[in-house]
Amino acid sequence: MQHELNRAIGDRNEELALEFLEAEGFFVLERNYYARKLGEIDIIALRDNVMHFIEVKSAQADFDPIYNFTPSKQRKVINSAYYYMKSKRLDVEFSIDLILVRWGEIEFLENVTI
Repeated sequence: MQHELNRAIGDRNEELALEFLEAEGFFVLERNYYARKLGEIDIIALRDNVMHFIEVKSAQADFDPIYNFTPSKQRKVINSAYYYMKSKRLDVEFSIDLILVRWGEIEFLENVTI
């Protein structure tokens, strides 16, 4: 039951993230892209000829969702992004981004890799 509730909250927060991105001029190309054995990218979008690979993290508790974007998760997103671009034969600028949804409020962090 708790898992289903968490999934519903996550889905709703991902919808909020999509609405935010579209309002900011992003063109959403894919959602929940799964790269075999590497991981999933929540949203792949394009803006100003830059490909954005976006992870959405949310929480409805006192725990800050930024802590769910672990170094391991970051590596999976980066590897999945490279896999996506190679499989689509793309050679474009790209950015790994993070959207945090806290109680319905959006924080967008662009280019979160070092």
